[in-house]
Amino acid sequence: MTDDQLLYIKAHLDEYNEMLRDKGPEHIIRFILSSSKRPILTSNFGPYSASLIHAVSKQRNGIPLIWCDTGFNTQQTLNFAKRIEQSLPIDLKRYKPSKKYSESELPSESGEAFQNFVNDVKLEPFKRALAEHNPDVWFTNIRRGQTAYRDTLDILSLTSDGILKVSPFYFWTDTELRGYLSQFNLPNEFIYFDPTKPKSNLECGIQFK
Repeated sequence: MTDDQLLYIKAHLDEYNEMLRDKGPEHIIRFILSSSKRPILTSNFGPYSASLIHAVSKQRNGIPLIWCDTGFNTQQTLNFAKRIEQSLPIDLKRYKPSKKYSESELPSESGEAFQNFVNDVKLEPFKRALAEHNPDVWFTNIRRGQTAYRDTLDILSLTSDGILKVSPFYFWTDTELRGYLSQFNLPNEFIYFDPTKPKSNLECGIQFK
């Protein structure tokens, strides 16, 4: 594919989402990568995250994996990230907040102070990552049923900056993901903490990009 073909996909998302609806993640990833020059993928190293990292790295080695490390990860998450980095052909790019917070400085779950905190520890590092890598494609592991906002998306969607966002496992269930991890003998980790999402059905803001 060429740049023109990627632009065509962006202009006809409904058509391509329908075409890809019954395709597997490997097909989706391979199809999109054939038109992408600067792809990235993101991960928080939460539950089931190894599925996307594995699926993308099978198709192309060394794609930058953006990890916005809030500084509040559990030791289990840190160990899990290290295990993934050592076992899969990825190029891990770890972005830490410019402003650091201690546990005693964590704000309550609403209000301006909380929004400033989210911006400092998650959104600012992600904006920095996007500026450095200037991606044309962003692979993410969001799925239908996770949040009300994500239910409005599809396999393919566009960010406010015009980046093609690709969610190869968008329609997959937890059961199907467990099967994928088992099939490829991939690890999983559930002891995970994200201070920017006090409830699992909330957004930190990255997916609003």
